[in-house]
Amino acid sequence: MSNYTVESFMVDSTDGVKLRTRLFKPSEQQGTMAIVLVHPYSVLGGSQGLLKGIASALADNGYVAVTFDMRGVGRSTGRASLTGFSEVNDVVSVSNWVSNHLSLHRILLVGSSAGAPIAGSAVDKIEQVIGYVSIGYPFGITASILFGRHHKAILQSQKPKLFIMGTQDGFTSVKQLKNKLGSAAGRVEMHLIDGVGHFQMEGPAYDAHMVDLILKFAASL
Repeated sequence: MSNYTVESFMVDSTDGVKLRTRLFKPSEQQGTMAIVLVHPYSVLGGSQGLLKGIASALADNGYVAVTFDMRGVGRSTGRASLTGFSEVNDVVSVSNWVSNHLSLHRILLVGSSAGAPIAGSAVDKIEQVIGYVSIGYPFGITASILFGRHHKAILQSQKPKLFIMGTQDGFTSVKQLKNKLGSAAGRVEMHLIDGVGHFQMEGPAYDAHMVDLILKFAASL
C-alpha cells in the first residue's frame, strides 16, 4: 500500500494557459517543503509522466511532490516554445500555486534534461524556492543553441544547487560541466554517475538513485 495520494488540478499560467498539474501528497508530511519537478523537453515528447516514478517515491518519503505538463503538452493548453522561455512562466505559476494553495513556503525545484535550464531560469523569480536540483543539464555546445540564454540565471543565483549528470552524457561532457560550475555563485554541488548516458539516467532504472540524491540534498537545506 502506498503512503501517498495523487490529485489532479488545472493551474493557470500566464497568457491564459492552463497547466495540468499532479499533486503527490504523503499521508505523513515531513516539514513544510514541496518539491516541484520540471519535465524534459516538450518538443521531443517530454511530459510529467516521465517524472511519476521520482514524484511518487518522494511522496512515499514524506515530501509533497508536484509534477505538471508544461504548455502545449498533454492536457495543458497553449503552445510549447523551442527555447523554453515561455515555459519559465509555467514553473513560476505552478510554484506560486503550490505556495498559495498548499501553504508550503519552501520549494525545491528539480529539472530533468531541458527542464533543468527552464527550472534554472525560474529559481530567482520565485521567492519560496530555497534550492535547485538539475538532472542532466544540457550545457553542451549544440544544446546551447537552444538553451544557452538560460545558463546565466542559474549560475548567478546564490541559492544552493546540485547538478547530477552521467559521465557519458551525450549533450554535455564532464569537462564542460566543471567549466560551467566553476563560475557559479553560492553553494554548488556536483554528483557524477559513472558510465551513464543522458537518456539512460532519465529512465526509470535510475529513479531510485535520483530520489536518494534529491532527499539528501533536500535534508541539507
